[in-house]
Amino acid sequence: MDDSELWEHAGGKLAELGPEALTDAELLAILVAPGTPGNPAEKIAENIIKKFGSIEAFGGQPLEDLYEIKGMGDAKIIRLAAALEIARRAAYGILDRSRPQTAKK
Repeated sequence: MDDSELWEHAGGKLAELGPEALTDAELLAILVAPGTPGNPAEKIAENIIKKFGSIEAFGGQPLEDLYEIKGMGDAKIIRLAAALEIARRAAYGILDRSRPQTAKK
């Protein structure tokens, strides 16, 4: 039995095992859910990764390029844009805290 048979959707897997246990496509599938008829969220997520080459490469691309992927519309693109901005802010927050602070005069 593989993972796809254990969970109905990636959200169930995340709830049970934590986000680290999910593939890039599974994490994206949560954000682009629901899918469309004949095009489940998992397939949309796989197509995003295929188009951009990796999750890292996807982060730096114009979001307008997502309209080329079947099943992607305004709501899903806005959700992804928000998730990317949250990740960017979190990363910069971590980086800012790791830098030595200069004493204020």
